[in-house]
Amino acid sequence: MAETPDLTAWLEGYLRAWTSNDEADVRALFTESAEYRYEPWEKPIVGADAIVKSWIERQDGPEEWTFEWTAVAREGATAVVEGRTVYLDGRTYRNLWVIVLEEDGRASSFTEWYMKEPAEIPSVS
Repeated sequence: MAETPDLTAWLEGYLRAWTSNDEADVRALFTESAEYRYEPWEKPIVGADAIVKSWIERQDGPEEWTFEWTAVAREGATAVVEGRTVYLDGRTYRNLWVIVLEEDGRASSFTEWYMKEPAEIPSVS
């Protein structure tokens, strides 16, 4: 799937916020009434203020991880992104993010699915 400029810009902003843990960088990503779910079954964190507070409380250090992503699907305002997060301590996660982007480029909804990657991935035969 070809990436779209608004999704690419949003993801670049997300990575900037993940690196900086700056409240303004985090706030710039979300609408005032946005919903953020770290896991799909959780009750959402609602509102930019609450999202910023939660983000800062759960922050990763800027040099603790790497992240690669690719756009998987896009239907209207809703985008699906596949990612891979590798932490310096060896933990590796596969991620799926569902993001609803508004016309102003901010997300009104963000839901994350993540799974820990095993040390050895079995081959499929």
